Amino acid sequence: MADLKLAKLPDRTPVKLTITLGAELNLSLKEYADLYEATYGAAEQVVDLIPYMLEAFLQSDKGFARGGRK
Repeated sequence: MADLKLAKLPDRTPVKLTITLGAELNLSLKEYADLYEATYGAAEQVVDLIPYMLEAFLQSDKGFARGGRK
């Protein structure tokens, strides 16, 4: 089982997200979703993972936590 920084997602109401990505980032996100499924046994769409990935990133960004918030 992989040790992912992102924990298994909680139950949630889906949110529609429209975003334009570069080909390399898109591939990386798809690979992450595949690894997420292999780790937790639950398939999640990339668009459902992105908000939680962004939240985890912001929570782990020490510069943001120190004073980047408005």
